[in-house]
Amino acid sequence: MRKRRLFGGVTAFAAAVAAMTTLAAPSAQAAAGFTVRGSQILDANDNAFVMRGVNHAHTWYPDKLGSLADIKALGANTVRVVLSSGDRWTRNDAADVTNVISQCKANRLICVLEVHDTTGYGEDAAATTLAHAVDYWIGIRSALAGQERYVMLNIGNEPYGNTDPAGWVTDTKNAITRLRAAGFEHSIMVDAPNWGQDWSFTMRDNAASVFATDPQRNTIFSIHMYGVFDTAAEITDYLGRFRAAGLPIVVGEFGFNHSDGDPDEDTVMATAQAQGIGYLGWSWSGNGGGVEYLDLVTNFDAGLLTSWGERLFNGPNGIKATSREATVYGTPPSSPPVRACTATYATTGQWTGGFQGAVTVKAGTAPISSWTVTWTWPDGQRFTNTWNAAVTTSGDAVTARSLSYNGSLPAGGSTSWGFTAAWTGRNTAPAATCTAAWKRPREGR
Repeated sequence: MRKRRLFGGVTAFAAAVAAMTTLAAPSAQAAAGFTVRGSQILDANDNAFVMRGVNHAHTWYPDKLGSLADIKALGANTVRVVLSSGDRWTRNDAADVTNVISQCKANRLICVLEVHDTTGYGEDAAATTLAHAVDYWIGIRSALAGQERYVMLNIGNEPYGNTDPAGWVTDTKNAITRLRAAGFEHSIMVDAPNWGQDWSFTMRDNAASVFATDPQRNTIFSIHMYGVFDTAAEITDYLGRFRAAGLPIVVGEFGFNHSDGDPDEDTVMATAQAQGIGYLGWSWSGNGGGVEYLDLVTNFDAGLLTSWGERLFNGPNGIKATSREATVYGTPPSSPPVRACTATYATTGQWTGGFQGAVTVKAGTAPISSWTVTWTWPDGQRFTNTWNAAVTTSGDAVTARSLSYNGSLPAGGSTSWGFTAAWTGRNTAPAATCTAAWKRPREGR
């Protein structure tokens, strides 16, 4: 990402601000789920909602969906989930997206779904267009219909690189128009060009006209803050202009360091908190290509927060101190509370028509007293024997519960259970999810 300073073009921007301000008053007209009112994001109960969460690279790590429970346990109210349209990576089909949404809801997280294949279009030859991203959303609409209370659609990740970012305006307008014409009533999120950092001000200066394209006035702008945003003045100026114009903006990605410079994460978080702006840190775990330092936890282990993870979750203006759960989930349950655990599925041996497997259950950052592991068999596999868990099945759906001797685990503790099963054709590993509870201590007399 090439770095550009964020000051300049003041005369041109004055006209843009005037246009933005004229559109600040209308609020979203659809009432199915999230809406916007001026610069505020409102949940389906018409309560203000400020995103505090992280990005999770689901399309590259489909077996790590259990991480959502850990993300929630650390205080997040939102997770931005990386999906693929199939243009660059393995397509996440409607069944998989249905499962992702289900797990977001089970963990009382708001789910921001994004297509990553658009990243750097125009500069990265492998990137696809926003039009293809819209094709994908329409193709999996069955998974999204009726989920407007819990799901937002981030059309495409960083949909233009640094080549001809002006094309972002028309392409984004067309994408919003097509999604609304196809019947989508979700809040729509749009990423900026310039690899998400908008150093050309294309999104900033055209935000009003893009917003006006949406007949529901329910579009949210997303800026990614890495090396371009390395001073407090740049951050406060950029976010402040959207706030002053009455248009909704979130920091859809940011980090504490990057190959293109040293972002000022302290100002990002402080300004977001002061102005009621959402932020989503990049990213939970599994980074590569030289930016492994952006992992919030090591090896998907919630008990191994990195320095970046400590800063984001537990530091000043961090997730733990500022996150509030979306009111669409009602009053948080009081007994038994959900505690984080992870389930790791492994095939330990395989032969013609059969195989043996093991599932390791690990407690998160707090002790647990019982656990439940669930998954859906992707290829019609069936158990022939199980041990060390109480296992029930309904078609392809599997539920395994702890027994009296292996449900209680200390923080970071683990246990395992095993099975043999039959398979035909393919033996794809399922995505296992773990939930856990603790026993409330007895009150004194």
